[in-house]
Amino acid sequence: MLDVRRLRVLREVAARGSFSAAADTLAYTQSAVSQQIAALEREAGTRLVDRSARGVRLTDAGRALVDHAEVILARLADAEAELQAIAGLQAGRVRLAAFPSVAASLMPVAIARFRDRHPGVEVSMDLAEPPDAEQRLRVGECDVAVTNLATLAPVDGLDHVPILDDPMYVALPAGHALARGQTLRLEELADEDWMLGSTTTCPDTSLFVRTCRRAGFEPRIAFHTDDYLAIQGFVAAGMGVSLIPDLALVTVRDDVVIRSLGPRPPVRHVAAATLTGSFMSPAKQAMLETLVETGAEFAGRRRALALAG
Repeated sequence: MLDVRRLRVLREVAARGSFSAAADTLAYTQSAVSQQIAALEREAGTRLVDRSARGVRLTDAGRALVDHAEVILARLADAEAELQAIAGLQAGRVRLAAFPSVAASLMPVAIARFRDRHPGVEVSMDLAEPPDAEQRLRVGECDVAVTNLATLAPVDGLDHVPILDDPMYVALPAGHALARGQTLRLEELADEDWMLGSTTTCPDTSLFVRTCRRAGFEPRIAFHTDDYLAIQGFVAAGMGVSLIPDLALVTVRDDVVIRSLGPRPPVRHVAAATLTGSFMSPAKQAMLETLVETGAEFAGRRRALALAG
């Protein structure tokens, strides 16, 4: 019979690309990782990993076993959660993954409220951009992934609970000719250079590009970064303008102005994702309810910051 702990080690080797990186992630020694893989190969009766000076590469058998391991480990996480539910909300845990701007704004309020109500439940949160958060959810590394969506279209294997709609605003250098007005039309910025999030990890970027195309122009993107504070720095330096969501406006530089795009701005949808068909423990259900409650409060007191001079 295959050892589940060794399957976890194999999955980490596959994900990290080397024994040493997997050892760092698992808090093992490199020798211990090598021994675990060797033992798993004996159990499987075949070679799972090819070792070379360039690192490690999974064999066909290794890749097949990793695919099964992800399913097995996710189901084990569900079993643990179901057993914890016996104690109700007096014990258990909720593991969260959340992208940076929501982690800096809504999540501290929601987690503090949850802990006040359910002090016996362990809560943890890791920062993760939406694609990574959803992958962690699929392999059982978190229970709830707080993500943002360009659209509310269904995602295979995941259920989404809406938390709030997060409107986007224009960030301009303080001396920009259009900074004097309180409201802009996106078409007025068609000739600007734009600072945007990474196209590979940030759904905000695909939302922005689609919005520009509907406005009749193809945006000229000068720089990518997933750090909205860094984007403000580039805007302040006169390198371009940017769309920034409301939740990322916790801090606004003095040399940047924020302007509205009117009553129907581009909106990203912040939602809590769970794995379809996964066990809904009382703790997980209570956390979803707390996130929805906190999101409604944030939406209800939308900051006037974007209209400030």
